[in-house]
Amino acid sequence: MTVRFRPSLVLTIATAALFLLLVSLGVWQLERLKWKLQLIETVGSHLAAKPVSLDQALRRGADAQYRRVTLYGRFENGKEAYVFATDDAGAPVYHVIVPFITGRGALLVDRGIVLPMLLNQRTRTAGVVRGPAQITGVWRTPDPPGFFTPAPDKVHRVWYARDVASIAKADRVTLLAPVLVEADSQPNAGGWPKGGQTRVVFRNEHLQYAMTWFALAAGLIGVYLAYHVSTGRLRFRSASPDPRS
Repeated sequence: MTVRFRPSLVLTIATAALFLLLVSLGVWQLERLKWKLQLIETVGSHLAAKPVSLDQALRRGADAQYRRVTLYGRFENGKEAYVFATDDAGAPVYHVIVPFITGRGALLVDRGIVLPMLLNQRTRTAGVVRGPAQITGVWRTPDPPGFFTPAPDKVHRVWYARDVASIAKADRVTLLAPVLVEADSQPNAGGWPKGGQTRVVFRNEHLQYAMTWFALAAGLIGVYLAYHVSTGRLRFRSASPDPRS
């Protein structure tokens, strides 16, 4: 079989550039897949490990993320803040954020969620922890507010993102670290707030994305070849039979 190929220069250059772009995007998604799998493994191991002390968490820095930590101190209950959210069924709830004063300084603790009718602290006095306390929770660095996040209602002390810097500033509290400690599921008296609200769900569709980019790259080559065949620029001819045979 003989092949005759007269490629279109402009189309070939454009196709090559687009092909390289599509392949690069596929490779990038594979790199993201590797990173995401490592992240999931790291978070899982941190959550499964024994709780660390406050000093250990502070020394670990970024490596303290998603580790459980045990704190000793007291709550400043008069400075509760509330972060609007929804539960698994889509109903409105509020995270109760309270400064916790340790021997080293202050941190913000997410004590868990309450229903809207329990937003006022006087409706759940049994769950207000007074005096020295020990808590265990997950050390988290919350995501910053997004561009479309509503501004906080500081009059009613309601935020729409767990903006630790803004909450601490409103309370005139200097934090040891810009983190939230999410209280574990240990029940509070009266049942509220409900702790144990840490959600670890990582969307991982990078392999599908990579396969999509690679498939588009392969399809592009198919279209490129089909164009040249349809215009006669790419021809396949069987070899002529030998007349002496």
